[in-house]
Amino acid sequence: MSLKERLKEDVVAHMKAGNKTALTTVRNVLGEISTREKSGKTPVELDDAQVTSLLQKEAAKRRDTARIYTEAGEPERAEAEVAEAEIIEAYLPKALTREEVEAIVDGAIAALKADGQELSMRSIGVVMKPVTAKVAGRFDGKTVSEIVRSRLA
Repeated sequence: MSLKERLKEDVVAHMKAGNKTALTTVRNVLGEISTREKSGKTPVELDDAQVTSLLQKEAAKRRDTARIYTEAGEPERAEAEVAEAEIIEAYLPKALTREEVEAIVDGAIAALKADGQELSMRSIGVVMKPVTAKVAGRFDGKTVSEIVRSRLA
């Protein structure tokens, strides 16, 4: 089942459960997905990776808005934003630990060396491509890049 299908099924589940916050949040996310799919010259169908990326952005937006509300002295509104962020984050894949990412980077470097490639600092892109495919949205890309740089240095 795709992530989008799961979101659509959960709309029905939240309606039956009477969970207004979750229902509104999931509907808003589905609306954002629909908008993205229909924008542009030709309609597209978002895959799970693109939907995951969109969910991460939506959750980050909610967290940022909550921080602004907290600074403005609006704790109730901040709590509502945090609640929405948590609902969205429940759909995201489990985040990787730094150790898991380091193991993925080491595995990619070992595989490339086994193929006979000579790796240097200029090979960052060659190493990042397979690592990014495995990590995809489950760890900060900037930190992944720093790990790759440290391993190649």
